[in-house]
Amino acid sequence: MIIELRKKSQITIPKEIIHQLNLQEKDQLDISIQDGIIIIEPVAVYSRTYIQKLEETVMRINEEPSKYNVGPFKSVEEAINYLEEANEDDEKDKEPQK
Repeated sequence: MIIELRKKSQITIPKEIIHQLNLQEKDQLDISIQDGIIIIEPVAVYSRTYIQKLEETVMRINEEPSKYNVGPFKSVEEAINYLEEANEDDEKDKEPQK
């Protein structure tokens, strides 16, 4: 597929590619060069706090794999929701009993 470089160094990504990758307006893309080839990749940007919580959860799963024997998940969102709920349950277990 050939596209044209326009004024102000702009390009248009063909609709077929937009649909195939399920891209939406305002999605962020990373552009880089590798061995003389331009690479454009969709990226997701998350806060550091979110990443830290996710890392803590993954480490907990690595330490206690038998406690996390669910899946496969139908989507990334479903997996993240499960991890967040498991994290909340762990926090409740740590609270002092009355």
